[in-house]
Amino acid sequence: MEKAVSCGGVVIFRGKVLLLYKNFHNRYEGWVLPKGTVEKEETYQETALREVREEAGVCARINEYVGKSEYSFHIPGNVVEKEVHWFLMSSDSFSSKPQREEYFYYSGYYRYIEAYHLLKFPNEKMILEKAYNKYLKRNKNSYKIYH
Repeated sequence: MEKAVSCGGVVIFRGKVLLLYKNFHNRYEGWVLPKGTVEKEETYQETALREVREEAGVCARINEYVGKSEYSFHIPGNVVEKEVHWFLMSSDSFSSKPQREEYFYYSGYYRYIEAYHLLKFPNEKMILEKAYNKYLKRNKNSYKIYH
């Protein structure tokens, strides 16, 4: 069994959530949150910020830690146990640019309910819900405007 650690961000601007659409040679399609592998000598926060910048072209700031998700997947001859550490982030605009080299073809900000239903993986839906609740607590008046 192999272990892997990634970090990612739930980026929110004006109540809307950043999502990426990935299509890997037509074998995998779906909406996801930006995340990626921790590099040597890198903190979890640095990884999350770098991955959001690389995958979505968004310069974000970390507001707080949301939690971690865990899952496993198979690769030829092995099983990978993966843990992903998530951060609530904010940005200054709706601008984004998907990283084509990583097979991201669309990116954008969506209302919470849209983002929740677009996300492909249940563990990312759970993290989105947790992050959005933290966002609402941080911005008590946001609920009336954006929800």
